[in-house]
Amino acid sequence: MIDLKSSVSGVSEYVTKIIHFKDGVKRTFYGVKTKTINQGQFTKFELKDGRFILVNDENVLCIEIFKEEK
Repeated sequence: MIDLKSSVSGVSEYVTKIIHFKDGVKRTFYGVKTKTINQGQFTKFELKDGRFILVNDENVLCIEIFKEEK
C-alpha cells in the first residue's frame, strides 16, 4: 500500500484530531503523533500513550486538526 504522506505532520509533532463520522458520531483523539499517520483505506496513527488507532475512511465525513504543545 502506498503511504499518502499526511500533510498534518507539518503542523506539529502532536495534534488533537476530531473525526466526524457520516452517522453524526464524532470522536476526539489527543496526543496524535503526526509522524505515525499512515493514510489509506484505513488511516492508522499512534497516540502519545502508545495506543494505535485505525479509522475506516469510508465512514468519515471530515477531520478537524488542532496543534498541541509538547
